Amino acid sequence: MIKHLPNLMTLMNLFCGCLAIISLFNGHFETAALLVVVAGILDFFDGFVARLVNANSELGKQLDSLADMVTFGVVPGFVLFHVFNRTMFSLNEMGDPIVRLLPYLMFVVTLFSCLRLAKFNIDPRQASYFIGLNTPSNTFMVMSLPLILNHDEFGLTPIILNPAFLIVFAALSSYLMVAEIPFLSFKIKVLSWQEAKPQILLLIGVILFLFTLKFAAFPIIILYYVILSLLYPPHKKTTA
Repeated sequence: MIKHLPNLMTLMNLFCGCLAIISLFNGHFETAALLVVVAGILDFFDGFVARLVNANSELGKQLDSLADMVTFGVVPGFVLFHVFNRTMFSLNEMGDPIVRLLPYLMFVVTLFSCLRLAKFNIDPRQASYFIGLNTPSNTFMVMSLPLILNHDEFGLTPIILNPAFLIVFAALSSYLMVAEIPFLSFKIKVLSWQEAKPQILLLIGVILFLFTLKFAAFPIIILYYVILSLLYPPHKKTTA
């Protein structure tokens, strides 16, 4: 029975994704964000539990990708779609019917999430690190936008609700997911500064950014993650 626990955790990840979509339709962005966080925790630990109980399987691998496609693929597309629709009041004043199609461009994130997950399944290089931004991290970044709008302490609302910003944001996040950039793994295998320096710096940065910037920290955290991954390429052993 215990060998089915990892797959059950994966299915609960999927269930959280489904509930998050319902929450988005009802305008409950905080609830959706909480469900995505829970799903992210389940997604992080299901593989660990599978190794712990010696239950790694091809079924588990496929279930993980399918669940992630909903929670970390469909959900961020809907989030950006809803945020973009909040800009439509100003866009409609332009009198051009074509602008009504612009919110649907936000689902490019969903399409590239699917591509990223498929690439992950067939790329043997990603056993110990990521090639391209992983979908949970991208979803956390996307999910932060409506939370920033609802709790804007830094006057970022005009920027986020600028259609040009959202189009660039969606394009950039889509690119990062499939870019040939080696990204650090979040897992610390050895508790030593020499071996785990990048991950420790990442953890310290995440805590500091969250403490000082709150919801606005997530895009900065992703930028910091990119910079650290470039400074400490995970496919090259660091000696400093």
